[in-house]
Amino acid sequence: MLFMGLIRWWYSDGWLRRARIVSAKLDSSLDYFSMGLLVKTLFSPFRQISAGRTDGPIGVQLRAFADKLISRLIGAIVRICILLVGAIVIVFQVLIGFLILVFWAAIPILPLIGLVMAIIGVTF
Repeated sequence: MLFMGLIRWWYSDGWLRRARIVSAKLDSSLDYFSMGLLVKTLFSPFRQISAGRTDGPIGVQLRAFADKLISRLIGAIVRICILLVGAIVIVFQVLIGFLILVFWAAIPILPLIGLVMAIIGVTF
C-alpha cells in the first residue's frame, strides 16, 4: 500500500511539482535576460546622459551626431551579445528541464531494469 502511494505521488503530484520548478527556472531566466525589452531597445543609445537635441554650430552638431551614433552602435553590440548569451542559456535550460522531467519519470523503473539486466548477465 505504501509503495503504491509513493508511485501514485511520484507520477502525479511529484511530477507536477518538478514541472513547476523547471517552469519557474525558465520563467526566471526569461525575466532575467528580458529578451523582448532588449529587442525593442536594440538601437537605443547605451548609457548616454544627453541624448536630446543639440543646438549650436555645425561642428558641435556633427560631434553630437557622432557621439549618438557611437553610443547606439555600442548599445546594439552589447544588447546583441546579451541576446545571444540569453538565447543559449534558455535553450540549454529547456533541454536540461526536459531531461529532468524524463529522468524523473524513469527513476522508479531503473532498479527493475537493473535487476533484469543483472539476471540476464549484462555487464559494462
